[in-house]
Amino acid sequence: MNNLGFGMMRLPVISGPEDFDYPQLNQMVDEFLAAGYTYFDTSYVYHNGASELAVRKALVERHPRESYTVATKFPTFLEVPESDIEGIFAQQLEKLGVDYVDYYLLHNIQNVYYDGFDGTGGVVKTTNLFEHAKQWKADGKIRHLGISFHSSAKLLDRVLEEHPEIEFVQIALNPIDWDSELVQAGPCYEVIRKHGRKVIVMEAVKGGGLAKLPDEAETILKAIQPDKSIASWSVRFALGLEDVITVLSGMSTIDQVRDNVATANASDPLSAEEQKALAEAMRIYRESAPIPQSEIDQYQGLLYHGVPVTAILQAYSICQIQPDPGFSDDNNYLKNAFAEAEHVDFREGLTPQQVVTADGTDITAKVEEAVAWLTANTF
Repeated sequence: MNNLGFGMMRLPVISGPEDFDYPQLNQMVDEFLAAGYTYFDTSYVYHNGASELAVRKALVERHPRESYTVATKFPTFLEVPESDIEGIFAQQLEKLGVDYVDYYLLHNIQNVYYDGFDGTGGVVKTTNLFEHAKQWKADGKIRHLGISFHSSAKLLDRVLEEHPEIEFVQIALNPIDWDSELVQAGPCYEVIRKHGRKVIVMEAVKGGGLAKLPDEAETILKAIQPDKSIASWSVRFALGLEDVITVLSGMSTIDQVRDNVATANASDPLSAEEQKALAEAMRIYRESAPIPQSEIDQYQGLLYHGVPVTAILQAYSICQIQPDPGFSDDNNYLKNAFAEAEHVDFREGLTPQQVVTADGTDITAKVEEAVAWLTANTF
C-alpha cells in the first residue's frame, strides 16, 4: 500500500493561485520524499498554468532527477489546433525543467472530446493527439503514456480497445464515487483491469469533500478508529485496491502531507468491519444531500434525454455538499451522458421533455433545475 502520490492542483499559496508559499511547499516536498514516496502529479492548467513551474522550483531544481517521478498532462479540453500540439508539449518540458516526463497523460478524455457531441469524432481524433503522444514516447520524451478519464465505463472500454498504447488510466475513485451512476468509478476500475492496464486514483478524498462528514457518519468511523482522520478512510479505501500505480491526494498543507504519509505508511487495508462502517457512513452522507438518495431511488427507470433521472439528481445533489460545489468531479459528466445517449450538445439547449413518475407525479421542474445547474457548472 506504499503507492501514495502528491497531487499538485491545490498547493499552498499566499495571495493568489500563482503566488506559491515556497517555504511551506518545499517542506512538503522534502518530507514526502523523505518518507519514501516519489510520485508528483501536475498538469498544463493547474494553478492557472503555474503548477508545472512550482514543480520545477520546489522539486526538480532541489532534488536529483532519479529521486522522483513526474506526471503531467496535455490539455485536451482546450481543443487546440494540431499545429499547436508540439509547442505545448515542448513548453511543458521547459516549464518542468526535465528532459522527459515519467508519466504523461492526455488530460480529461471524455465522450465529447473523443467522439464529439455528434458522435463523428472529437478533438482527440481530428488532431491526431494519440499519434503525437506515441511519437514523444518513441523519442524518449515520455516514459509511460496514459489518459485521465471522465466518462462512462462503456466509452472507456472502447477507448482501451482502440488504443493499446494506453498503459494506465487515471480515474476519480473514492467511496462515494465508487457506485455513482455518472462517475462510475467501480465499473471504470473493472474495465481498466479487464484490459490489463494499470490504475491511477485521483480525487481519493473527492477534492476534500470526504474529509468532513455529517456528525452521525463521523461518529460511526471514530468509534472504530478514534485516532485516524476522516480523510484517511477514503485514502485507505483506494490504497487497498489492486493494480493501482498510485493514489493521488491533493495536498495544501504540511499537516495534510503528514496525515497522508502516516495513512500510507500504516499499510492497513480496511477490515470487513471497517468496510461495513464506511458503507454506512457513505449512506448517511448521501442522505444529508439536498435530495436524499432514498428519494432519488424512487425514480428508478425514468429517463431524461436518454440519461437516467436518478443519475442526474444524484450528481446534482452530491455536488451541493462539496467544499466547492462548482468544482466537483460529478458536474463534468452529464454533457457526456447526453452526447453518448442522444448525440446532443447541451450547450445548444435541450428540447422540453416531461418527466412523470409511475404515480403521476410530475418532477420535470426538479430534473430541469438539476440539469441547468450541472450544465452551468460543467468544465
